Amino acid sequence: MYFDATQMIFSAFGWVIPAIFVIYLISHTFRVVPEYRRLVIFRLGRLIGSKGPGLVFVIPFIDRAVTTDLRTLTLDVPVQEVITKDNVPIKVNAVVYFRVLHPSNSVTEVENYILATSLLAQTTLRSVIGSAELDEVLSSREKINEELQVIIDDRTDAWGIKVSAVEVKELELPDGMKRAMARQAEAERERRAKIIAAEGELQAAEKLSEAARQMETSNITLQLRYLQTVREMASERNTTTFFPIPMDILTPFINRAKNKE
Repeated sequence: MYFDATQMIFSAFGWVIPAIFVIYLISHTFRVVPEYRRLVIFRLGRLIGSKGPGLVFVIPFIDRAVTTDLRTLTLDVPVQEVITKDNVPIKVNAVVYFRVLHPSNSVTEVENYILATSLLAQTTLRSVIGSAELDEVLSSREKINEELQVIIDDRTDAWGIKVSAVEVKELELPDGMKRAMARQAEAERERRAKIIAAEGELQAAEKLSEAARQMETSNITLQLRYLQTVREMASERNTTTFFPIPMDILTPFINRAKNKE
C-alpha cells in the first residue's frame, strides 16, 4: 500500500524536474539585452565578441556572458592634498564623466575599469595641480579641466573607456593663504580707487582749463558765470545781498596803482 502511494506521487510530479531543467536552459540560452547594455561572450574561455541589444543566443555551460553598461558614469574623485608649484598646500577634488566605448576591451584589458579609472584620476589630479602655480589653478580652471580630461582619456583608451569631461569641484586653501589673498584684494581695490580718483582730477583740470580759455576770449562769458555763481549762493533765508560789479570799473584804478609803482 505504501509502495503504491509513492509510485502515484512520483508519477504525478515526475514531470516537474524536467520542466524546471527546460526552463533553466531556455532562460540561460536566450538573453534579452537592453539598448544601454552589451553582453561580452566567452566561449570555452575564448573571446567571441560583444552582442546586443535585443535577443542574444548563448550556449549554456559553454558560453560565459559578462554584462557591460554603456551609460555615462559619474565618478567622484576623493579630496586630494596637493602642494602647488609655488609651494602652497591645497585640497582639491573633482568629478569624472566617462562611458564604456568598447565593451570587449573593458572586460579583457582591465580587471575593474571603474576602480582603475578612479585611481588614475586621483594620481592625474595630483600631478596636474602640483605642476601649476596657485594663481593658475584659481584663474585657469577651464585649462586645468581640459588638461585632466586629455590625460585621463588618453590613458584609458586601451581599456575601451571614453572620458567626456573632468571638472574640478572645490579648492580648499589654508586660512593664512585666505587672509593673504584678502589683503591682496583689498590693496588692489584701493589702488584702483586711487587711480580712478586721479583720473577724475585730471579730467576736471582739463575741463577747467578749457573753460578758462573760453572765458578769456569772451568777457561776457565770465560775467554770466559770475552771475550764475551769485544765484547759487543766494537762497530764500539768506540775508546777505550780493551786488555784481563789472571788472571794467576797477580797471582804471588798477592801472593807476601800477603807474605809481
